[in-house]
Amino acid sequence: MNQQINPEPPSESQAQAAPDTMKKYKKSSPLVRWTKLLLRSKTGTVGLLIVLTVFIVGIFADQLAPFGVNEQNYANMLAPPAWQEGGTSEHILGTDNLGRDILSRIIYGTTISLLVGIFSVVVAGILGMGAGLFSGYYGGWVDTVTMRMVDAFLSIPNILFILVILAVLNPGIMTLIFAIGVTNWVIYARLIRGEVLSVKEREYVKAAKSIGTKNLTIIRRHILPNVFSTFIVISTLSVATTIILEASLSFLGMGVQPPDVSWGYMLSDGRDYLATNWWLATFPGLAITITVLGIIFLGDWLRDVLDPRSQGR
Repeated sequence: MNQQINPEPPSESQAQAAPDTMKKYKKSSPLVRWTKLLLRSKTGTVGLLIVLTVFIVGIFADQLAPFGVNEQNYANMLAPPAWQEGGTSEHILGTDNLGRDILSRIIYGTTISLLVGIFSVVVAGILGMGAGLFSGYYGGWVDTVTMRMVDAFLSIPNILFILVILAVLNPGIMTLIFAIGVTNWVIYARLIRGEVLSVKEREYVKAAKSIGTKNLTIIRRHILPNVFSTFIVISTLSVATTIILEASLSFLGMGVQPPDVSWGYMLSDGRDYLATNWWLATFPGLAITITVLGIIFLGDWLRDVLDPRSQGR
């Protein structure tokens, strides 16, 4: 005859400890998960360190640069880097054709790249997020008009559209931010619209509509929080592409104008000296490459962290 054995009931202290443990775990789980994902991803860790370094250099450029951005030394023009014959420790990365310190100009160029990259993404993100939210939620003629505008913008190469704007207006930092921002919003609009079309069909959104909740309230409380993670990932990766775009336009002479310094402008100055003075273009190119790679690594890590499928990891 089988006899069922009942397990011993938990003691009073164990019963009280279990809810406390679960509460503590739930409270700390997001931070624990983010930390685990960061430590697990070598590229994410490297990307975060690079981005933090670039931000620190850009913010404290005046304190970190050993020389002024346009400080010239005609007695020491085209000096090689410090480790080459003829180089000095005073100019670690050498000087350009006007005797300006390469390291100092790269440091000041970091500030310009961050300004253009971040604020262009802010402009594009605000326009694209608003267009995507309203287009996906309201549908109908709003969606039709918005998507036809998106198709029109996408039919024209991005850099050509920006060059037209810069040709009409005076090239400069603010003009460059405006031009990149008003041409890149379509990326956000299309992706956010797709997310909204999925979210608005969920039960809690339908329930909010059924009880008479205003549309703007539904968008703010139920739609926006569910698409914001996608917006963060897009924005992070867009900073990298914007930095490359700014460097390309400055290389063509249509971006940042002297006396401001840009990595792309430094590349343009150094292209005629590649055969004899390689450091003029090499170090600004490395600055662009390392910065963009760091942002891309960080964007990939953020995508893993904010992906709902990674919640159970």
